[in-house]
Amino acid sequence: MANTTSASLKLTVQQTGENSGTWGQFTNTNLLILEQAIGGYDAVGLNATTGATLTFSNGALSNGKNQVLRLTGTITSNVNVVIPDSIEKTYLVENATSGAFTVTFKTTSGTGATWSTTDKGYKILYSDGTNIVDITADLGDITAGNVTAGNVTSGSITATGNIVPGANDTYDLGASGNVWRNLYTGDLHLSNLAKNQGNSIDGTKGNWTLQEGKDNIFMINNISGEKFKINLSKIEGDL
Repeated sequence: MANTTSASLKLTVQQTGENSGTWGQFTNTNLLILEQAIGGYDAVGLNATTGATLTFSNGALSNGKNQVLRLTGTITSNVNVVIPDSIEKTYLVENATSGAFTVTFKTTSGTGATWSTTDKGYKILYSDGTNIVDITADLGDITAGNVTAGNVTSGSITATGNIVPGANDTYDLGASGNVWRNLYTGDLHLSNLAKNQGNSIDGTKGNWTLQEGKDNIFMINNISGEKFKINLSKIEGDL
């Protein structure tokens, strides 16, 4: 009975009594393919307009069998990276292409996972033999202790503990051209004591707490202990 080939990684499945004198060669190749699937890396250059089709050659090392793929090249249109149908496999994929166009990682006949025109990030993917599923997009809530990362993009973040910057008076919340729409907070604590220089008006440093009252807004000087009421003018009618 002749050798056969496995469905996903295209390993050579040796039959009893076959490959006399060459059994070791087939086994070594199978082990190298498994190494590719478990921890292999390849940078795949994409065609500017057509993308790439990954190979899964029978009984041989192939770029589509790697665990980690880095997609490179300058693309000038929306492109696809295609693996054959019936392949069941996981991938860690980086979109490192240049050009503001989408990249879709898909099977020949099924659906896939798409990087948007501005997304030059990473995805965790798996093929179920029919379609490519984007695990990254479907992770939902993430529960973690300490997380250290570069840029994190998320639809929303719900925290059940403190969110603390990694260094004092070093990082911003928002930016001059990318501000938060509304800020909801309880007491507001304001301090410039950590700065090398004081404020730009009189050069001094301070530590204040703003608190809300039923009819007034109060400021507490946390250095002197003095308390102040902010003068408010009531607006009558429409302006």
